[in-house]
Amino acid sequence: MAQVRNPTTTTLGYALFATRWLQAPLYFGLVAAQGVYVYKFFKELWTLVLMCVSGHATETYVMLAVLKLVDVVMIANLLIMVIVGGYETFVSRIGLQGHRDQPEWLSHVNSNVLKVKLATAIVGISSVHLLQMFVDVHHTSHHALLWGTVIHMAFIASAAILAYMSGPMVAQADRGHTDRAPAGHGQAGQAQAGHAHAQQAPSGHAHAQQAPSGCAHAQHAPVGHAHAQHAPAGPMQPGHAQPGDQEESDRGDRYLAQPGPEVPVVTPALPRQPGPDADAEARIRAAGFPARKLLEDFDQRHPRDFDRETVARLGKAEFVTARRNVVLVGPPGTGKTHLAVALGVRACQAGQRVLFGTAAEWAARLSDARAAGRLDAELTALDDHPLLIVDEIGYTPFDAATAGLFFRLVAHRYERASLIVTSDRPLGRWDEVFGPSAPAMTDRLAHHADIVRLDGDSYRTRRATSAWAD
Repeated sequence: MAQVRNPTTTTLGYALFATRWLQAPLYFGLVAAQGVYVYKFFKELWTLVLMCVSGHATETYVMLAVLKLVDVVMIANLLIMVIVGGYETFVSRIGLQGHRDQPEWLSHVNSNVLKVKLATAIVGISSVHLLQMFVDVHHTSHHALLWGTVIHMAFIASAAILAYMSGPMVAQADRGHTDRAPAGHGQAGQAQAGHAHAQQAPSGHAHAQQAPSGCAHAQHAPVGHAHAQHAPAGPMQPGHAQPGDQEESDRGDRYLAQPGPEVPVVTPALPRQPGPDADAEARIRAAGFPARKLLEDFDQRHPRDFDRETVARLGKAEFVTARRNVVLVGPPGTGKTHLAVALGVRACQAGQRVLFGTAAEWAARLSDARAAGRLDAELTALDDHPLLIVDEIGYTPFDAATAGLFFRLVAHRYERASLIVTSDRPLGRWDEVFGPSAPAMTDRLAHHADIVRLDGDSYRTRRATSAWAD
């Protein structure tokens, strides 16, 4: 049953939330303070140059002057971290998606991470001050040296405590977010309104019928095993492929690289897979991948041509935090689904929730939501997943109504969350699949996207031909 919100409470909450804009002038004041430090830096630099030119600068003076310049720069760095990171965290998002100079810590920091970064910056500044005191030790009293060292150690201790405390806090917040996924519902057979139960289809794929709340219950095995079957928040949980079935999957582009004694040396190398993590494994199971694919298993010798540098960069999963899309285009059997699943696994390991489905499964899910009169609620519920994967676009054309549903999905997630799509045809030919809605859809999809084209023969056909020849 949909939750009824109190209009008064909602209005009050929005009003309180709007007070965050009162902080905006404070950050602009810090910008002015940064200008003051720029003036101070060049003033100190000019003084140092004059002293050196006139010959009055001793080695100790130059060292102290340089340390003073470093001190000014570090304080300016601290200011920009507070200005940009604090504004992004506490006031409003800064739209820098896809900007080549976007800082690595922007768009995925929270208050705990920001505190740790600020504490470490303060420790660095304190180190410079303490070094200045030791360089000029002949003009510094023992009392000042003692208290300077004590204060510096206090800064180090406080930064270490903040770093230690922020780790469990971030992990707990992420675990709480994961627990709201389908794995958090343990009782099978509960028929509560607004929840969905996983059902076994004749083909062996588990489909879930989603109610308006977008939640799903895990179904226990009938023999009473303790293992729960995880289903994503929607009617598209494919059956988990066994290791022996991965090579025989008839779904387009899903394959594992054939093991062999030779390992190709490729530049740039794909990034290493992170270590195992319980929360990451839960997110991977809840994503509904047809099989577990890894970037390390991708046979880079097979495609005749593809952008290895882009794939290596995407393997860091930073495109999800930047709310960018990925479009994998190529003929059947060139590895598009393998890369899509592998990037989804990397996103799960990076702390992101992912949901996988073929284009046909997404069409069925959105059509069911529209028929139930809850399409808007369904699109909103999908916002809990920063990354959605739509596989096999182009194999089956859609009618105008279904094409409109895909447009709604792409438009809803535009500059809000990420999509990975795989297709056997370039975006310019999507009118063959979606009709008149294709140009507007591809325009939004490709605006903030990395497009990876794979060229080559079918991997499965090559293996079958090789086996026949043998």
